[in-house]
Amino acid sequence: MFFRQYYLGCLSHASYLIGDTTTGAAVVVDPQRDIAEYLADAEAHGLTITKVLETHFHADFLSGHLEVAAHTGATIGYGRAAEGRAEFPIETYSHGHVIELGEVALEIRETPGHTPESISIVVYPHGLGSPPDSVLTGDTMFIGDVGRPDLLASVGVTADELARQLYHSLHEQLLTLPDATKVYPAHGAGSACGKNLSTETMSTIGEQRRFNYALAPMSEDEFVEAVTQGQSVAPLYFSFAANRNREARELLTEDASVPTLTLEQAIAHQHDGAVVIDARDDIEFTAGHLRGSINIGLGGRFAEYAGEVMRPGTPIVLVTPPGHESEAKIRLARIGFDRVVGALADPLAVFTAHPEVTERLSRLSARTLAERVASVPGLVLVDVRNAGEVELGTIAGARNMPLPALLTNLDQLDQTAPTVVFCAGGYRSAIASSLLRSRGFSDVSDLIGGYTAWATNPNEATPNEATA
Repeated sequence: MFFRQYYLGCLSHASYLIGDTTTGAAVVVDPQRDIAEYLADAEAHGLTITKVLETHFHADFLSGHLEVAAHTGATIGYGRAAEGRAEFPIETYSHGHVIELGEVALEIRETPGHTPESISIVVYPHGLGSPPDSVLTGDTMFIGDVGRPDLLASVGVTADELARQLYHSLHEQLLTLPDATKVYPAHGAGSACGKNLSTETMSTIGEQRRFNYALAPMSEDEFVEAVTQGQSVAPLYFSFAANRNREARELLTEDASVPTLTLEQAIAHQHDGAVVIDARDDIEFTAGHLRGSINIGLGGRFAEYAGEVMRPGTPIVLVTPPGHESEAKIRLARIGFDRVVGALADPLAVFTAHPEVTERLSRLSARTLAERVASVPGLVLVDVRNAGEVELGTIAGARNMPLPALLTNLDQLDQTAPTVVFCAGGYRSAIASSLLRSRGFSDVSDLIGGYTAWATNPNEATPNEATA
C-alpha cells in the first residue's frame, strides 16, 4: 500500500493519496486546489488516480476535486447525503460501501455531524477481512477535538441537530474501530473547524478515546453542550467556499503569471474598488505602504486572514516581497479568491520615490499604551482575538471584536475616536489596524507584541490591566 499525508500548514489542512502498489489504482482524499504534488507522487510510484473522495463539502478551503478530475479523468465521490447537491458529476456512496483498489480496500462510513453528508474512510491494506490500518475522519474527528456542528445554521440545519448526529457518528462508527487504528483527520491546530485541535496530525482511536475531551464519558445532552459552546467566530469566507465547492467553477492554472502593475495602475484599480493586500511583513509595512492597503503578512495564515477582511469576489492588487507574487496568488486561490488583477512592481523603490501616496503604520509598545490608557480621553481598545483567548485575560475596558467579525461590525466603532487594536502577538492586530485605516478610521494604532507583551510586562502595562 502507498499512503501519504500532505499537510498544508498555512490552512491547517491535511489531504491524502492512497494507492495499491500491485494494481496501481489510487485515490486522493480531500485535495487542496493546487494538485501538482499528488500528480507527481502518483507518477513517481506508478499509480493512476481513479477517484477523488471528499469527506464533505468543505468550507475552509476550495477543494481540488475538479482539478484532479480534469487532469486524471478520475471520478469524484461523496457520501450519500451529497446526492443532488453538486453542479458537476459525482458518485455517492452509502454506508458500508467498499472501494477496492486491489488488495487495498476502503470502507465508507457515514458520519454526519459536522455536515449532513460527512463520511469517514476506513483503510484496510489487506482486504476487508483484515484489521483496519487507519481511518480518514475528515472533519468528524480531529486530534484532540471533533468537528464543530454550528456552521450550517444559515441554511436551516441547527447546531443541536448536527451535534446529536455527531455524537452517534463518533460512538457508533469511529469508536467501534480497534484502538490501534490510526486516525488521520482533515485539519490540525489553527483550523476554525474546531476549537481544541492538536498540533499532532495523526493519532489512534485508543489515544483519542483517552485524551479527546469530546470523547470523555458523557451523556448526549452533555456532549451537545460541550461541542456547541466556545466555538470561535467562523471566518467570513466560509459560506462562500462551501458554496463554491458545490459549483462547476473555473479550474486553477498553477503556473499562470501575475501581471505587473505600475503605481498608477495599482492606484487606478484601488479607486475602482480593488483591495490592496500588502503581503510583506509588519516591519516593512510599518515603514511605508500604499495608503489604504491592508497588511496580511505572507509568513502567516495569509489566505485565511485575507478571507476574513475582504468580501469574496473583490479584485485584489498584491504587494509582496520580490519573487513571491505567484505564491500569494496561489494561496489566495486555495480559498477561491481568484480575482488578482496584478502585483505592484518593486514596491520598496516605488514607495521611496512617491512618499505622497504612502503612510506609516502606528504601533505602540506596552508602556506607551499604558500611558495612553491613563491620559487619552475616549480611547477605544479593540481586542481582535477569539472569545476563548479573551477568557484567559484582556485589557480592562477593551471591546472584543474577533477579526472574522470586524469587517461586518465596523459601524459599531467611531471612525474619529482614537483606537488601539491588539491580538495575542501582533500579527492579527496589524491586519485589523490596517483594515480600519483603509475604511477611513483616522487615529488607529496597534500593540507591538499584542496582549502577550502587555501581560508579561506588568511594570510597563500598569493602569487598568485585567486578567480573567
